[in-house]
Amino acid sequence: MEAIINQLKSLALTEALPFILKAVGALVLWFVGRTVINGFRRVLNMALQKRQLDATLIRYIESLFTGSLTILLLLALLGMMGVETTSFAALLAAAGIAIGAAWSGLLANFAAGVFLLVLRPFRVGDEVNAAGVAGIVQEIGLFTTTIDTPENVRISVGNNQLFGGNIVNLTHHPHRKIVVKVPVLHGTDVPTMIRALEERMKVVPNVLATPAPAVDVAEFTVLGPVLAVGVYCKPQLATPTQDAVGLAAAEILLASGYTVPMQTAQQVLAAKAG
Repeated sequence: MEAIINQLKSLALTEALPFILKAVGALVLWFVGRTVINGFRRVLNMALQKRQLDATLIRYIESLFTGSLTILLLLALLGMMGVETTSFAALLAAAGIAIGAAWSGLLANFAAGVFLLVLRPFRVGDEVNAAGVAGIVQEIGLFTTTIDTPENVRISVGNNQLFGGNIVNLTHHPHRKIVVKVPVLHGTDVPTMIRALEERMKVVPNVLATPAPAVDVAEFTVLGPVLAVGVYCKPQLATPTQDAVGLAAAEILLASGYTVPMQTAQQVLAAKAG
């Protein structure tokens, strides 16, 4: 029994203790390495900020820099634990075709992310409608682009999906056109209504004086013509401006005594029901 105990002690001293020391050293190296990487990332961020580079490009460079250093750190940890890293490199090289096939989607997203940065169809902070998602771009990453929707929902979209379809950038130009349709009844003095709407639009908050607001006849319905009120505003203020234009148009209609005759309204409802 004593011989077995001595053998266990010897095994613990020769095998277990070195392994524990390596594991502790690996943990220390990991935390120190991550701290150093985060420090380098902050320094890199400040350097890029001083050069006044685009926010999208800064975040992309940070992600690439952090990912590369993290991979090097993991290789160093494997080496400290006694794992032969050269064998891993040979194994990865031998399995390159299989890995490329399995990661084809990720590689496509990575390549699309590079093209998004080079071609710049949008930047961080732009409001876009692409790949079936509409919202404000928060980040263009290595593989995905993060978008916050008007409902305050964050969606990550693959870069390849964005780059492979139509991208509608709603904030690219310095001003954006808002169109609100206003129905009027048959017999209404349309020219007078148009002038009243144009004058009212000039004092609506956030509506730009140039280009000037314009009102045209858009279509005709059973009840009467429909006017299209077109105004321009800054892209970031599109939603509140549209709401304000709608309220202003409703005020003009109310002031003109707009009401739908009961008989006409019943006819319209019956036509829709039929």
